[in-house]
Amino acid sequence: MLSPLADRLRPEKIEDVAGQRHLLAEGRVLRKIIDSGKLPNLIFYGPSGVGKTTVANIIARNCGKKLHYLNATTASTADIKEIIGSIGGFGSENGILLYLDEIQYFNKKQQQILLSYIETGDITLIASTTENPYFYVYNAILSRSTVFEFKALTPEDVFSAVKRAVRIVESEKGAKIKVSDETLMKISRAAAGDVRRSLNMLELCLLTGESADGIEITDGAAEEILAANAVRYDREGDEHYDIISAYQKSMRGSDPDAAVYYLGRLLAAGDLPSACRRLMVCACEDVGLAYPQIIPIVKAAVDIALQVGLPEARLPLADAVILVATSPKSNSAHDAINAAMADIEKGIGGSIPRQLQNKHFDGEDAEVKGQNYKYPHDYPNHYVNQQYLPDAIKDKHYYLYGPNKTEQKYKEYWDRIKNQK
Repeated sequence: MLSPLADRLRPEKIEDVAGQRHLLAEGRVLRKIIDSGKLPNLIFYGPSGVGKTTVANIIARNCGKKLHYLNATTASTADIKEIIGSIGGFGSENGILLYLDEIQYFNKKQQQILLSYIETGDITLIASTTENPYFYVYNAILSRSTVFEFKALTPEDVFSAVKRAVRIVESEKGAKIKVSDETLMKISRAAAGDVRRSLNMLELCLLTGESADGIEITDGAAEEILAANAVRYDREGDEHYDIISAYQKSMRGSDPDAAVYYLGRLLAAGDLPSACRRLMVCACEDVGLAYPQIIPIVKAAVDIALQVGLPEARLPLADAVILVATSPKSNSAHDAINAAMADIEKGIGGSIPRQLQNKHFDGEDAEVKGQNYKYPHDYPNHYVNQQYLPDAIKDKHYYLYGPNKTEQKYKEYWDRIKNQK
C-alpha cells in the first residue's frame, strides 16, 4: 500500500525543497550550517507544511548522528528518558540528534530534562514549532539554540511542488495525467502556503479523476474538492494572531476596506470575542482623545453584537469598525500611560506630596503641619496651581496634546486658564 503522496514526495535534497530561499539559497546562514556538517541546536519556527520537517530530515541524514524523533503532542517524559538512556550506546558514539516536533506542547519540566544533555553536546536538538518560540520555548533552551523562521510559501512555490508531484505520479502509474496548469495553480493557491495541504488535495483530485480511460483532473472537479477542503482558521495558532493584528492595524491605518475584510475573516471563523475585544482596544488606543465619544459608541455596538450573536452581529460590528477606521486618530493617551508605567517599573517617583495624601496625623518631625491641600473648585475657573507629582518627577510631562482638533481645543483652553495670574 502506497504511503500518502505528501510523504512519497518529501524532498531528499535541499535543492528540491519548495521555497525558503531566504534560508536555503547558497550563502545563506542555514545553508552554510547544513553544508558544514557541524550541527548546532536549531529551532525551526513557521506555519505547517512549509518544509520544517523536510529540512530537519535532510540535515539528519547528513550529520552522522543517530536520529531520534519525538512529537511533543504524544511524547511523554518516559520517552525523553528512554532517549537519554541510549546516550553512549551502540550507534550513538557521535551523539544523538533529537528531532522534536511541536516543541510548544512540552511543558517547562520536560524541556528542562533535555537541557543538561544539550549543554554537554550528548544531544543535539532540532525542534520545530508553529508557534512563536520566544513565547513557548523555555528560555534556557532558546538561548542555546539558533532560531530560523520558515515563511508561508507563495502560490508559485507550491505550484512547483504540485508539478513535481504530477510528474512522480505519472512515473509511478506509467500513464499521463490530463490536467491544465491553470487547475494546478488553483490547487496551489487554495493551500494558503501549505505544501502538504496542496498535495493532499491533489491526491484527492487524482483519486476522483481515475477512470478506465486514464486520469483527468477537470477544473470543475478540482473546485468542488477545494471548496470541501477550504483552509480552516486556527483559533490557537499564529494565524489567529496574524488576522487580529491585521484587523487592528487596518483600523489604525484608516483603511476601512481592509478592516471589514479582516473582521469578516474573524466572524467567518466564529471568533466574535476577538473581533469585539480588538475593536474596543482600537477605539481607545488609536482614536482615543481625537474623538472621545467613539468609546461609548463602540461599546454600544459591541453590546448589541454580543446580544444578537452571529450572523447578525456582523452589522453593528461593521458599523463600528468602519467608524473607527474613518475617524481621526490620536495615541496621546496610549503614549502617556506607557511613559508613566515605564517610569514606575524603573522605580522612578517617590513619596506622594503631602497635600495629596489622605488626611492623617502629622508626626512631631513634620516641618510643615497640616495637609495644606488646595481645593480647585474654590478658585476661579476651578483651577489652582499646586504640585501633584512626587518631588523627583515634579516637572515631568507624560501627556502631550495630540495635533487633532479636539485635543488642540483642550490645549488652548488650559493654556489660557493656567497662564492667568
